[in-house]
Amino acid sequence: MEGRKRIVGWGVLALWVIVIALAAPLAGKLGDVQRDRAVDYLPASADSTQVAKITEQLPGGDSTDLVLVYHRDGGLTAADRATAAREVAEVAAGHPLTSPPRPVPSQDGTTLLYAVSSTEPGTDEVARDAFVNDVREKVSGEVGGPGALATDASEVYGSLDGPLLYTTVAVVAVLLIVIYRSPFLWLVPLVVAGVADFLSMAVTYALHQGFDISVSGQSTGVMTILVFGAGTDYALLLVSRYREELRRVPRPYDAMAAALRGCGPAVLASSGTVALGMLCLLAADMNSSRGMGPTAAVGVLCALVAMLTLLPALLVVLGRRVFWPLIPAYGSEPKAARRSLFAAMGSSAGRRPLPVLLAGAAALAALALGVLNLPGTLKQEDSFSSTPESVAAMKTLAAAYPQLGTQPITLIAPDGSSAEVLERVRATEGVARAERGRSGDGWTEISVVAASAPQSAGETATIRELRSALGEGVYVGGPSAEQLDMADTSAGDQRIVIPLVLVVVLIVLIALLRSLVAPLILVAAVVAVWGAALGIGGLVFEGLFGFEGTDTGLALLSFVFLVALGVDYGIFLMHRMREECLNGLEPGPAALAALRTTGGVIASAGLVLAATFAVLVNMPMVQLAELGFVIAVGVLLDTFLVRTYLVTSASVLLGRRVWWPGPLAKKPESTARSESDRLPVGV
Repeated sequence: MEGRKRIVGWGVLALWVIVIALAAPLAGKLGDVQRDRAVDYLPASADSTQVAKITEQLPGGDSTDLVLVYHRDGGLTAADRATAAREVAEVAAGHPLTSPPRPVPSQDGTTLLYAVSSTEPGTDEVARDAFVNDVREKVSGEVGGPGALATDASEVYGSLDGPLLYTTVAVVAVLLIVIYRSPFLWLVPLVVAGVADFLSMAVTYALHQGFDISVSGQSTGVMTILVFGAGTDYALLLVSRYREELRRVPRPYDAMAAALRGCGPAVLASSGTVALGMLCLLAADMNSSRGMGPTAAVGVLCALVAMLTLLPALLVVLGRRVFWPLIPAYGSEPKAARRSLFAAMGSSAGRRPLPVLLAGAAALAALALGVLNLPGTLKQEDSFSSTPESVAAMKTLAAAYPQLGTQPITLIAPDGSSAEVLERVRATEGVARAERGRSGDGWTEISVVAASAPQSAGETATIRELRSALGEGVYVGGPSAEQLDMADTSAGDQRIVIPLVLVVVLIVLIALLRSLVAPLILVAAVVAVWGAALGIGGLVFEGLFGFEGTDTGLALLSFVFLVALGVDYGIFLMHRMREECLNGLEPGPAALAALRTTGGVIASAGLVLAATFAVLVNMPMVQLAELGFVIAVGVLLDTFLVRTYLVTSASVLLGRRVWWPGPLAKKPESTARSESDRLPVGV
């Protein structure tokens, strides 16, 4: 019998070898479909998105717009101007440009700019980057503009995969070694998490091919973090329960079966809740947010499948010796532990629940006030933690041409009314000049230069005025309009997605806990954590990190992740608390018992998850750094403040009312219940 059980373990491993072999060709192609163009992040229904799509269909296709900047602090010399003219002519000779570049000198004589536009690269990102880099080799000045910004962003996202993966693996490895205190055990969940990440890449590629979901550098980076963070959490919970069962059950196979029966359903429920929360992003209008929803859900579900199948098979095949030197022998008792930190914390919450609850709530509310200190909307040139050449060029232009827009606004008008539209544009307040561009497929392109600097309040007012004056049928786009549309759409997405996430998570919790009050406590707690974490971001983003703006999608994405992941831990704690109530304890003692038995494992899981998201703080994109910081801080607040003090003290105060209107709220349950009535232990 035991031999057949070991064969089952080897059979699962063989099945995973087949899965990996089938997934390899698909996973290797994910990078080929990853896109970080503006249209891949823009709102689906916005004016700027329509402009980006229509310009791709105009003669020559999408254009790559650059600004060549020649600058000398003391003033440009005649030799400087001659060099600039020669180099620009060399660029024009080497590439087909939409129009001859003309010099535009600054009033103080320190700067000369040339606007260069080419349709040669089209929509091919590789061709665009090659064009930009070739121009940079030919000119001695700075190369900026939308095309250069896109190339610099593409290079940053392209460089994320390796460092992000290696750093995440290193962080998780160190934490697992500390937690397990074993030279071998830490490697098993880490390898399984790597396999899950590989599988998630293959599944994401298949979804892109089948359903055309948007795949970006941001979404794949977050997916990797989720796979290692959430996957390691599930591994910690399973291994902890498996270790307990090995002391009670002689055979590893039977111990693993008992561990899966005990914590498997809770892990399934929590991961399902996270995946459903992520899928709520499909309701967003922002392409980047909508694409991240299924990508993140795939990461969580692949981690779940690997941790509930591959990890158990490996542990069973390796046997007890994988825990060396702390091998859990059959029939042994764990060493008597000192009074745990979580037991002490729980006791303090149990002795004075009301003061603890009020103090904790006041602390979260005070931290949330930091939201008022969040820096304004993040500008495109401030998205990099370092200063690439394109950003340096934009800063030079902003200083040299304070009263001139150096980044064009692009209009798309129907051919039949293009002449009238051009006249109305030229008459619009805030427009410095406007010129007709390409025509084709029933549309005409109009290039507009604003009288104000890019992404300034004056340029924003000009864009809004153009849209208001020109009405429907005429689309206003370009880089500044894209940033404006992202900000407006993010605000609209928050009004739709945030309530949707709350409703979905609440319904799942009500069905899972058979109560209304307990789910409301958990949801209120994670919302409070989100506000506090965002508030801490407001206190440190500008002063400590030097971030000059806040990403427009930060509030929505951090909310979805913190609510889903925070409820994930709440499910484990509440499952154990309900188990204790079913065994005859009152909710107060049950909450303390649940915290005492699960607090250590949940804390370890929280530390791992927070550490994996903290990896994003060191990435060279401000959007990722802000998102990683807020989620990491939120997970720590949730683990060490909310789960430990607030949920526990609220449960003690409410007593059996915490399970209202379920049967546990009405009368004590007998400990003599059938096995089918018992809920699995959370960890």
